[in-house]
Amino acid sequence: MRALAWLLGGIGARTRRILADLGYGFRLFLRLAALIPAALRRYQLVVQQVFFLGNDSLSIIAVSGLFVGFVLGLQGYYTLSRYGAANSLGLLVALSLVRELGPVVTALLFAGRAGTSLTAEIGLMKAGEQIAAMEMMAVDPLARVLAPRLVGGILAMPLLAAVFSAVGILGGYVVGVLMIGVDPGAFWSQMQGGVDVFKDVGNGVAKSFVFGIAVTFVALYQGWRAMPTPEGVSRATTRTVVVASLAVLGLDFILTALMFGT
Repeated sequence: MRALAWLLGGIGARTRRILADLGYGFRLFLRLAALIPAALRRYQLVVQQVFFLGNDSLSIIAVSGLFVGFVLGLQGYYTLSRYGAANSLGLLVALSLVRELGPVVTALLFAGRAGTSLTAEIGLMKAGEQIAAMEMMAVDPLARVLAPRLVGGILAMPLLAAVFSAVGILGGYVVGVLMIGVDPGAFWSQMQGGVDVFKDVGNGVAKSFVFGIAVTFVALYQGWRAMPTPEGVSRATTRTVVVASLAVLGLDFILTALMFGT
C-alpha cells in the first residue's frame, strides 16, 4: 500500500508540474502576443533578430535543401520509372518540398540551430543577472528581449523554408535532368501545371508561420524558465530541441489533416 501511495503521489506531483508549466506557458504566450505590435514599432530590434536567426541559419538550410533535392530526384525517378511516369519527376519533387519537406525539415533544422541559440542566450542573460538588471531599471524584459526575438523567428522561418524548397527543386533538377536525362521541358511543365499556388505553396507558407511560432516560443520559454546555472542552461537547451521537434511533427500532422484532408 505504501508503494502504491508513493507511486500515485509521484504521478500526481508530476501531472501538477506539467499542468502548471502549461498554464505558465500559455500566459507567457498571451503576454508576448500582446507585445508584438510594440515590437514591430521597434523594427531595428526585429531586423537584427531576423538577421541573426535567418542569415546565420542560411548555410545549413541551403546545403540541406540541396541534398534533400538530390535524394528526391534520385528516389523519385526510380519510383516513377516503374510506372512510365518519369517525366512527372518535377511535379513529385516540387510537391514534396513545398507541401511537406520544406516547412518540416526547415523547422527541425531551425530548432537545432537557432532555437538552441535563443535558449542559451536567454538563459545566460538570466545567469548573468541581466534580466534582473532590466527589471531594476523598470525595463520590461519581455518587451525588450523576448518579443523582438519571437517576431524575428516568425518572419525568418517562411523565408528559410522558401530557400530550402527552391534549392531542393534545383537539386532535383540537377539529378533528374542533368545526371539521369529526364526531359527538361517535361520537368518544368509538369511542375508548373501541377503545383497550385494557393493550395500547395500557400499551405506550405502557412505551415512555416505556425512552425516559426511554435519553435521560437518553445526556445524562448525554455530559456526564460531555465535555472540560472550552467547545468540549468544546458538542460534547457536540450529540452528546446526535444520539445520543439515533437511540436513540429505533431503540428505537421494536424495541419496536413486540416489542409489536405478534404
